[in-house]
Amino acid sequence: MIARKFLVLGSVLAALSTGMAAGGAVRAQEVAPNDLLLATLWTQRSVEYRANALTVFALARIRLDEALVDKSWTAAPLEQKGDFQNLPAAVVLDVDETLLDNSLYQAWMMRANQTFSTKTWNEFCAAQVSRAIPGAVEFTKYADSKGVKVFYITNRGAETEKDTRANMEKLGFPMGGNVDTFLMQNEKPDWGSAKSTRRAVITKDYRVLLNIGDNFGDFDDRYRTSEADRVKAFDADLAFWGRQWLMISNPTYGSFDSATYGHDFKKPVAEQRKAKWDVIESWVGPK
Repeated sequence: MIARKFLVLGSVLAALSTGMAAGGAVRAQEVAPNDLLLATLWTQRSVEYRANALTVFALARIRLDEALVDKSWTAAPLEQKGDFQNLPAAVVLDVDETLLDNSLYQAWMMRANQTFSTKTWNEFCAAQVSRAIPGAVEFTKYADSKGVKVFYITNRGAETEKDTRANMEKLGFPMGGNVDTFLMQNEKPDWGSAKSTRRAVITKDYRVLLNIGDNFGDFDDRYRTSEADRVKAFDADLAFWGRQWLMISNPTYGSFDSATYGHDFKKPVAEQRKAKWDVIESWVGPK
């Protein structure tokens, strides 16, 4: 009798287990595949991401101190003209994914099955919920404490400047005092997505010690070229990486992605994805 009860109980548990597994399979199938998932998970949840960011900003402190001593040091080789050695010191930083973590927007796009649009992006900026990337506030405060002016060159549109300032001020970033340190995209007619024209404005009055960003375009205007030309441009800049130029890792979006499909954002998502697949190198597999 006891053996029979255990047999019945075992059957019930097996049935429940099968049902739960089936239910789990159904729920798993409801999660649509998305190219952003792994990168967003890494950005939001991994200690590896935090460690990477903290390492870059720790190196930034070391390089800043070196640059303050070396009067010939500049992080704006194309824009820094004339006798700049005795100009006041400044650092230039990108904002999104360099100082501000916008992974909440990436997660929203995944959950809502949406792609980037200026309308929803500006609404996200207005919500002022971007978080500080680990080490970012501390580094900018360190630079400010050394008398170094902290400039933000961002491709957020000029219409988002008020919200961007408010978000960053709440997080503790230096605001620049009586100097306008926020150089937004399209704030002036020649301030497009390429950033050299904005760096040139800063170098008129400051010696730029460091440039910190997450995208090749934060350093070099040749970022929207072919993959081959991007490599040539990168190699030409090689002496600056790790010294005057420091890069924060951002696997969620950027010109590395769009270079695969010719930076043609009007292409359907399926075509963009195929272009990425086509350039990926693969092991041939087991024999």
